[in-house]
Amino acid sequence: MKKAFLLAVFVLMGFFAAACPVCDQRQPKLLQGIAHGAGPESNWDYLIVSVAAIIVILTLFFSAKMLIKPGEKSDNHIKRLIINI
Repeated sequence: MKKAFLLAVFVLMGFFAAACPVCDQRQPKLLQGIAHGAGPESNWDYLIVSVAAIIVILTLFFSAKMLIKPGEKSDNHIKRLIINI
């Protein structure tokens, strides 16, 4: 029952995530079928989104790196206050 419910949810999400035909015609070729609404107004929009995506990817990478292997070995580090309680 759980598998059928999850399958139905993901299928329905796919229907809602696809762009409608009107929005599909308004988008540039790169974004057709993906995005709703008005397309990018200029090339600056692509630059802004690209820079934001790079920042997000770098943040995700460094946060995962620090969670997996933080590298702090000092005995008087503030994390020891929590760990040693």
